[in-house]
Amino acid sequence: MTSGTHLALTVTLSGGTAADARAVVHTLEAAFGAADDMPGNGAATVYTAAFDNDLPTESTDIQPAPRLSAPVTVTLQGSPEAVRRAGGTLAGAFTVHDEGMAAGDQEQERQLRLEARPSP
Repeated sequence: MTSGTHLALTVTLSGGTAADARAVVHTLEAAFGAADDMPGNGAATVYTAAFDNDLPTESTDIQPAPRLSAPVTVTLQGSPEAVRRAGGTLAGAFTVHDEGMAAGDQEQERQLRLEARPSP
């Protein structure tokens, strides 16, 4: 049996389109498995997604950088390990600006602003 980690993460996204929100969630699926729920279509101003999976040890798979139509603000909320893993995964795909963090005993919250990487 492969040892793994149970990670729960809630992601809140704003500042982009539904397609931008889904692109960010799909990027996180490389590290967290399938999302429990996905941002839907429509003209919402805030999108949410949740991950609650048992995972094998951390993956190093790097996905191609998705395009974003505008900068997206992402709030990551979960265990310190989940927030760290999500931040690292997003930094591998986007230009990331750290907007702040709040830490508790069992849970962290981190806010990031994501931008598409410039084309070479």
